[in-house]
Amino acid sequence: MARFVRKGHQAAANAVVPLPVRDGVAPSYLWITETRTGGMLAFLEERFPAIAGPSWTERLARGDVVDAQGAPLSADSHVRQGMRIWYYRELEHETTIPFEEGIIFQDEHLLVVDKPHFLPMIPTGRFLRETLLVRLKQKFDLPHLTPIHRLDRETAGVVIFSHNLATRGTYQSMFQKRSIRKVYEALAPVLHGREFPFTYRSRMVDGDKFFVMREEEGEPNSETFVELLETRGDVARYRLHPHTGRKHQLRLHMASLGVPILNDAFYPVALPCKGDDFSAPLQLLARSIAFEDPLTGQARSFDSGRVLDWPA
Repeated sequence: MARFVRKGHQAAANAVVPLPVRDGVAPSYLWITETRTGGMLAFLEERFPAIAGPSWTERLARGDVVDAQGAPLSADSHVRQGMRIWYYRELEHETTIPFEEGIIFQDEHLLVVDKPHFLPMIPTGRFLRETLLVRLKQKFDLPHLTPIHRLDRETAGVVIFSHNLATRGTYQSMFQKRSIRKVYEALAPVLHGREFPFTYRSRMVDGDKFFVMREEEGEPNSETFVELLETRGDVARYRLHPHTGRKHQLRLHMASLGVPILNDAFYPVALPCKGDDFSAPLQLLARSIAFEDPLTGQARSFDSGRVLDWPA
C-alpha cells in the first residue's frame, strides 16, 4: 500500500492551494510517499474505505480531486511518489448544532467570538460545516481565518481567531509565551477541606483512551489557580485561572480534586457518547481573555456574554 502524509483542513493555509475555499470549507491534501499501481480511484477507495459522503468516483468526475498544479485527476491517474493531491472533505449527513455563536470584536487582524456549547472549533470526525471555523468563513468571507487557540467542543466562551497572515504569528506567540490572561468559570460540587483561593498542580499525560488525559507521579506540568465565587446548596461556582494550557486541564484538575465539573462526560470516567443529545451542556465557560496587544501595546480584554446553568 502507498504510504502518505495527510494534512487536514488547516494545513493548507501555508501551502500554494490549487482549490479555493468552498462554502467555508478549505481543501485538504495528501502527500504520497510511495509509487503504486492500480490508479487513483483504487488508491482513494483503499485509503478511505468507510468514507461518509459522495463516492470517489463522483468526486473525480466532478474535478474535485486535483494535483498540486490544480489539474483534475481521473480514476486511472497514476499514483506516484512525491505527489500532493488535493480534495474537499465531504459528509453526506451532518447533525445541525442548534446554537449560534456571537461576535465580540473584529478588526483587520482578529475576530473574537463567543462560542456556544457543543459546537466544534474545526472540522473533525462527524463535523464539517457545523463547526465554528466553517460557519465564520461562510458568514464573513475570510479565507485565511484560523483559531489561534482552541476550546473543547463541550466548552463555551471566548475564543480568538486570526484572519491576517502577516500578523498571525505575532498573536500566536502570546499563547506560546503565556502572556495571555485567561479566566474560566465552572459549576461543580462544593469542595470541602480547602482554603480558597489555592493553586493545584499535577503532571498530566495522555490517557489510555486517545481523547482523555490522566495524572501521574512526577514533575508537575500543569497549574490552575482556583477561586470560590458562590455556593447554592451542594453546587458551587468557581473561577479558574489556567497558568498552563494542557488539553482538558481544567476538567481533569477539578475531577482530581473530587469535584468534577457538572455534566462532564469524560472525567472522572469517560461515559458512552451522547451523540446528538444537547440537553446537558458541560458547565464550563471561558469567561474572559485579556492581553497587551503585541502590535500596539494597548490593553485588551474580551468577555463572554453567556452564563452557566445552575441545576434546579
